[in-house]
Amino acid sequence: MPPPDADAFLRVERRKGAYALVVLCREPVNTMNLSFWQQLTAVLDELEADPAMRGIIFCSGLRRDVFTAGNDINELYAPLTSHERYREFWLVSNRFLARLYTSPLVTVAAIRGACPAGGCCLSMCCDYRVMTESGSIGLNEVALGISVPKMWAGLMMRLIGTGPAEKLLQFAVMLQPGEAKELGLIDDVASKEGLMAAAEQAMRQMLKSPDFSRADTKSKLRGDFAAEWARYAETEVDGAWELLSSGPVKAQLAGVLERLSGGKKKGDPQSRL
Repeated sequence: MPPPDADAFLRVERRKGAYALVVLCREPVNTMNLSFWQQLTAVLDELEADPAMRGIIFCSGLRRDVFTAGNDINELYAPLTSHERYREFWLVSNRFLARLYTSPLVTVAAIRGACPAGGCCLSMCCDYRVMTESGSIGLNEVALGISVPKMWAGLMMRLIGTGPAEKLLQFAVMLQPGEAKELGLIDDVASKEGLMAAAEQAMRQMLKSPDFSRADTKSKLRGDFAAEWARYAETEVDGAWELLSSGPVKAQLAGVLERLSGGKKKGDPQSRL
């Protein structure tokens, strides 16, 4: 069910066992605009501040099988936005991702169906990823005429290694679940019906460790990378805007928007970032 507030794109469901489901529910494909990232940040603030909360499972509440189709192209297509708006969008989204990567909470992504680009990056920031048997996952920005953000690419390299990541990123490869598990991009594959049970089982297993020692170890492993990520977002944004404002990229994204409203079914997850 969608949230009662039409402008609320997330729903939080607290579970016994000190964790919560954060349900992503912006129909039709959970495209991530500025408000979406702001709401994710607010939810993370709320749950991290709750002393009774120990973990988060991110999942999709959509009618179709999409985790999130990534960033809303309306936030990236220069003629429809502004440098100021894009700067806020980019800083909010990347600061959230860097925070999530080092959150003291246990984090799990329950991925149902398609998970390109921004959805893939959100899931990579989690401690554990379980995906349905049908779907695809990857950073496919290059196929749409956008370069993969540096720290997003770096995160994938940390997970699966430099060589495999370079091939996937340069050629915008979207992996099937079995391939993604073999490379280490996800940790488990489950049936659609068993997805949430698998995610919750993983959460319960990870919560067996004491929070203080687990969170401190996580911080030591990821803290330097996350701090670099948050700093780099500040310097990256102007260069990214220059790229988005260039003729070739505007033409490419105009074609994507045209396909979304015409030749392809509106909301096609593979046409998002």
